Amino acid sequence: MKSPKKILVIRFSSMGDIIYTTPIVRCLKLQIPDCEVHFLTKDQFKYIYQQNPYLTKLHLLKPKLADTIRDIKAEQFDLIIDLHNNLRTSIIKIATQIPSSTYKKDRLKKWLGLKLKWSSLFSKDHLVDRYLETVKFLGIKNDNRPIDYYVAKEYTLETFLPPSHSGKYIAFVIGATHFTKRMPNEKIIEICKGINLPIVLLGGNDVKANAEEIKQAVGANVYSTCGETNLDQSVFIVSKACKVIGFDTGLTHIAEAFNMPIASVWGGTTPDLLGVFPYKVKDSLVVGIELPCRPCSKFGLEKCPLGHFKCMKNIPDEVIVNFSNT
Repeated sequence: MKSPKKILVIRFSSMGDIIYTTPIVRCLKLQIPDCEVHFLTKDQFKYIYQQNPYLTKLHLLKPKLADTIRDIKAEQFDLIIDLHNNLRTSIIKIATQIPSSTYKKDRLKKWLGLKLKWSSLFSKDHLVDRYLETVKFLGIKNDNRPIDYYVAKEYTLETFLPPSHSGKYIAFVIGATHFTKRMPNEKIIEICKGINLPIVLLGGNDVKANAEEIKQAVGANVYSTCGETNLDQSVFIVSKACKVIGFDTGLTHIAEAFNMPIASVWGGTTPDLLGVFPYKVKDSLVVGIELPCRPCSKFGLEKCPLGHFKCMKNIPDEVIVNFSNT
């Protein structure tokens, strides 16, 4: 096809999946001259693209799909890049009759790999590279740069952190949506005790009590912002850290945009199943142990199915401590 002048990229959820679409939007904008690149997502994820300079226009999914379809038709797009590939995006493509290219999810392979614990069925390619396959026919090439995230406002560290933690510090993201993605408090405490630099804990209200317990056990070397900062402010704090430790959660993935050393710690979920290990990040470290029961789920569970939670409890402390202290 001839070079499109107006492209709509679609991905509805989740935070991690959307943040990994940013290299595709960037490459489309920079590699197709005078092209408009639009993005369609859910309202709760608009913050990922609101400040993105490569995006021409952000569209938000409306409660009635028919209204979204009407808006898409009115924009007169030349091409749809469907990076979600679900029922709603299929309806959009059929209803608008706009030429499209669709991300291949390999659902069956993932399901079999998860149920049978056959990691050989999982793609070894990062999600970004798999997304890029969807636009390869346009001549788009990987620019080998990290993901993009742009902090919405100008902040100063002194607004959020005491003088003791406003210099060189480790950002430790202790939150995650599900229990099997989070390291137990006693494990985090032992790791923090071994780290020489000041540590800033990040997370939402759901881990505020956890953070207080960690602070009490470790002492003045730990400072918590959990429940005290919004996402944009938390991203700013992460962006100024010298290194980041975090679990399989959105803030850890967003940290990749700042191309700093990241220790990405995995429990019940695995990076090869999801394809979302640190992308084009210098000195990154993926931490996880091999177990016959792992991975136990794709997105995380509220408790360990076998009750032992070895995938987190048995991770050697020194791996993360050594990463932090070197």
